[in-house]
Amino acid sequence: MKILELAPLSETVPPLAYGGTEAIVSLLTDGLVLAGHDVTLFASGDSKTLAKLHSVSPRSLRTADDLKNRAPYDYLHNAIALCEAEGFDIVHNHAGELAMVMSHLIKTPMLTTAHGIITADSKIIWDYYPWFYNTISYAQRKAMPKIGNKNFVGVVHNSIDVETFPFSEEKDDYLLFLARISPEKGTHHAIEVARRLGKKLLIAGKVDQVDRGYFEKEIKPRIDGKQIQFVGEVDAEQKRVLYANAYCLLAPISWEEPFGLFLTEAMACGTPVVAFARGAAPEIIVHGRTGYLVHDTEQMAKAVYLVEQIDPRDCREHVKRNFDKHQMVRDYIITYEKVLSLSAVMAESHHIFSLPPHDVSQKPDVIEKISMDSSLSPPAQNALSDISRNHSIRSDSVIKHPDKDVKTGQEGLPSTEINNNQGSLSLKLRGD
Repeated sequence: MKILELAPLSETVPPLAYGGTEAIVSLLTDGLVLAGHDVTLFASGDSKTLAKLHSVSPRSLRTADDLKNRAPYDYLHNAIALCEAEGFDIVHNHAGELAMVMSHLIKTPMLTTAHGIITADSKIIWDYYPWFYNTISYAQRKAMPKIGNKNFVGVVHNSIDVETFPFSEEKDDYLLFLARISPEKGTHHAIEVARRLGKKLLIAGKVDQVDRGYFEKEIKPRIDGKQIQFVGEVDAEQKRVLYANAYCLLAPISWEEPFGLFLTEAMACGTPVVAFARGAAPEIIVHGRTGYLVHDTEQMAKAVYLVEQIDPRDCREHVKRNFDKHQMVRDYIITYEKVLSLSAVMAESHHIFSLPPHDVSQKPDVIEKISMDSSLSPPAQNALSDISRNHSIRSDSVIKHPDKDVKTGQEGLPSTEINNNQGSLSLKLRGD
């Protein structure tokens, strides 16, 4: 396949320090090239990749403090990339909603990976978005509001390059908080747990401008340099050392986080994770085997005492088996093929992606069965057969998922509906 990967311009690919989306783009892009695909990456000019690199900016934007307004660079970055879309089989959008808005102007199929959340203000973009999307966890899919777009093509979990993370069975006695310093990540909860236990806590992470007030008021006054230590934002090498030697990672996640790479990174180093059971954490952590899932700081403090029962080798093996980069690359190749098959059927049925009705909440959430009363050509019929054979899902079936079975229900079914003036074709996809 000839693939256009569109990354955000805010960080380099891969990121020098913080940047979960860019880390995923880097692993995926290089993995696709090694798998034999023709890949072009649109990213900042200081990115490093095995793919062909195109950029409108020689550097990433987060640290470009000399720029009063970074938005024009972002506008141009997305526009130039999508101007090139015609020469590709598929566009994979990691850059968010600006590219989704512009996608109305292209004919090349687009897959958007939802790396973030849909807000009340941005929902209209998703309502009118004409192409396909995937989520990075089942929890993210479940938490999504109802949108007009029904072209959901499945869940692909994020991953890491496990072999680049050092494994250690020998641990130091410090607790570790390694994430962005913000209320959502629960930095203040980690401090509370460390104080309750009388254990040393190392806090490593960046402080965004929007979280500066939180840091100054809630976090900085509690940093004493002894029990509670702040080491700031760390690079890739430094964080690996911190992970490998930590007694455990504290993850008091205080929002419905779509994934959380830091959870997999710690476990890859053999370090158990004690996390609030929110967002995708229950999909990533195996309670009692790779860490513990809790609901408040009191439970978190108690769980820390149980960490010594966790075998670091189980942590490493769990991540290697379920969240290594090779699995993600394979899953996205399958998803690309699914998108191209669906696009072929839609084109053959003369379906032009239509705008949703005024009341998008009235559109059905799932299509119950495969039904056809339009006349499709043999190529489209073949594509339909492939889809129904390889990608259909029944409402009573079970999706295999790391270390557990997740019962699927109506709300989570990937589906799409195709209509034209001759008839209609209804499809339901299976993500197995």
